[in-house]
Amino acid sequence: MTGRKFFVGGNWKLNGDKKSIEELANTLNKAKLNPDTEVVCGAPSIYLDYARSKLNPNIDVAAQNCYKVAKGAFTGEISPAMIKDCGVKWVILGHSERRHVFGESDELIGQKVAHALENGLGVIACIGEKLDEREAGITEKVVFAQTKFIADNVKDWSKVVLAYEPVWAIGTGKTASPQQAQEVHDKLRQWMKANVSEAVANSVRIIYGGSVTGGTCKELASQKDVDGFLVGGASLKPEFIEIINAKA
Repeated sequence: MTGRKFFVGGNWKLNGDKKSIEELANTLNKAKLNPDTEVVCGAPSIYLDYARSKLNPNIDVAAQNCYKVAKGAFTGEISPAMIKDCGVKWVILGHSERRHVFGESDELIGQKVAHALENGLGVIACIGEKLDEREAGITEKVVFAQTKFIADNVKDWSKVVLAYEPVWAIGTGKTASPQQAQEVHDKLRQWMKANVSEAVANSVRIIYGGSVTGGTCKELASQKDVDGFLVGGASLKPEFIEIINAKA
């Protein structure tokens, strides 16, 4: 046993409406979920309040993004203070879609991480390489650089979950093999040991994302450095329950 509590996040992305969120919440609320697994659902910001009101208290809610300041003239943004005001405890930052579709830089993501943590939110911080980067053999270089921008902005690692999501596996149906995932997670832990501390390296949860399904989750969960999942499409389906219970 590592002592690291298994963590499963569902990233709903730009999906859902009140009807489907209520149905999903009812399904999750009735399900027998492994009590040793921390479960968090990432709802669109307009539904954070609604999702929080429908889900049982043993299931946490996350925002999918936030800004780096508390308030001001930033049209269309939300702040950690607002997220907390909705009873929500987590935020996903640095997701590859934020990086590659919306052009968020490592620096901006680092600033967001610092502000979210200062305001008491837990952060699911995402890193991962694109296909051309993996093929060029620079996976480690890319994920270490991304991790450094995050690490430089963290004081309390107990509030951070690191999500490794190879961009080539997100929504493509391609999953990193359990061995590929374990290899990167192990390298990340070694990086943390060398650059942060051994205690943090041993305690920080490093979760895997990228086309995780009911079919792939058990073998991935059995890898010693895979501490959970960040799940996309499958988190909108009853199959999410199988993934939550991958360690059961």
